[in-house]
Amino acid sequence: MTQKSFTVAIVGGGTAGITVAAQLARKMTPDEIVIIDPATHHYYQPLWTLVGGGIVSKEQSAREEKDLIPKGVHFIQEAVESFNLKKKTIKTDKNQEIAFQYLVVAPGLKLYWDQVKGLKEAIGQEGVVSNYAYDYVDYTWDAIRNFKGGRAIFTHPNTPVKCGGAPQKIMYLAEEFFEEVGVRNETEIIFNSANTAIFDVPKYRETLEKVLKEKKIKTNFKTNLIEIDHKVKKATFENIDTGEIQTYQYDIIHVTPPMGPHRFIKSSELADENGWVDVDPNTLQHRRFSFIFGLGDSANLPTSKTGAAIRKQAPTVVKNLLSLINGQPLNASYNGYTSCPIVTGRGKLILAEFDYNKEPKETFPFNQAKQRYSMYFLKKELLPRFYWHGMLKGRM
Repeated sequence: MTQKSFTVAIVGGGTAGITVAAQLARKMTPDEIVIIDPATHHYYQPLWTLVGGGIVSKEQSAREEKDLIPKGVHFIQEAVESFNLKKKTIKTDKNQEIAFQYLVVAPGLKLYWDQVKGLKEAIGQEGVVSNYAYDYVDYTWDAIRNFKGGRAIFTHPNTPVKCGGAPQKIMYLAEEFFEEVGVRNETEIIFNSANTAIFDVPKYRETLEKVLKEKKIKTNFKTNLIEIDHKVKKATFENIDTGEIQTYQYDIIHVTPPMGPHRFIKSSELADENGWVDVDPNTLQHRRFSFIFGLGDSANLPTSKTGAAIRKQAPTVVKNLLSLINGQPLNASYNGYTSCPIVTGRGKLILAEFDYNKEPKETFPFNQAKQRYSMYFLKKELLPRFYWHGMLKGRM
């Protein structure tokens, strides 16, 4: 077994891992830092809503992973298999051992297509679509633009998901397109969500409930998808309170798959009882191992899992990690800030920003619960540029 040694090892080369590495590389010698991730490509996933809606191409969301690694930072393109926290080592799938003094854990979460019976076999064909994977997002638009009327179902699972607003964004774009091409009157649109409401934060929920009413979209909450039979186009749902089963015929169904922590996290000492990386919600330091920090979608933080949240989490991790290295108090604190830019149509967007207490924390000096073209322009044109050229470069 070969071994390499670094001051800081970062597990995960997604938004969180690269942002932390880029910021750390400005404060310490980049050669002391390593990113470990098996990915060959890196995706700006917020664009996938617009890809599924036929507005942009999916190629705009992709970059080569190796091209995004901060200058001087090491990149080991292998998958983590296990941790030995006593020895402070990581074992990879290529039988390499990586030693570290400090560890940042940010591998994101995993999509569990197999947790819905029949979904793995169904996805990408016969009207079963999803914006949650690069390989399938083109088919979402194919299915929407070729839709001739019938029943369109959109789902939200009984698990945390990446960008909690995404399951409904594509529904609004689809509804608008059906109206434009003249099939809306022959179409029933249903949102079946395991959540208790359309959105957690009251200020934005009120606006979205009005959008649902205006668009005549039916909603069923506490309703979780458990099975798809694409051969007969039937989807089976379970009420999460009563256990009641209901089956729907569909013509198109957009599925948000169940999501959860990676198995190599769940099986490690890093995990809490639910398998997420167990960190203090303010300092982002691990609750049991002081030399470890966690952020991003893999952390057990009680806030929405978004790239915008990482924009605030990353500086907190960097400041506190450097304080720890220098023997100083950990004074940086994260307040749970997250943001959900909710597309409600072409040229219309509600910019929801809030904290751990579900209190709005808005950036702009106007009511962001109102649908605005300016906020849509921000999402479509400005945020991708900021992501590639600012955030991933360590410039916040």
